[in-house]
Amino acid sequence: MPEDTTVGEPLVLSADCPSRPILDQIADKWSMMVMAVLEQPTRFNELKRRLDGVTQRVLTQTLRRLERNGMIVRTVLPTSPVGVVYSLTPMGASLREPFCHLYGWTVEHSAQIQECQRAYDERVSEI
Repeated sequence: MPEDTTVGEPLVLSADCPSRPILDQIADKWSMMVMAVLEQPTRFNELKRRLDGVTQRVLTQTLRRLERNGMIVRTVLPTSPVGVVYSLTPMGASLREPFCHLYGWTVEHSAQIQECQRAYDERVSEI
């Protein structure tokens, strides 16, 4: 287990730990998927097409949250009509690797997890 700054004491995940809201904001499903898709600057509608099932409202909220946290940058293009592209910042790019590992882990273990869920649901429904 990770240790706190006090030598030898276990890490305490306090309610006021500044990591909590950051983890909540960047580690949700849609944020992770946006980060995975943003390999290069991408327009909003292309993001929406690549993220099957996301609504325009949820994608807009996700992009704003990621921009606020410094993970992505929104660039207005001097076109007519005005276009916008989203790109990873260096900090956002540094999260792609761990996010991709987590995604790979979920794909690798999804069948096993689904089986565990079925077995649990059967046990609970018998009670």
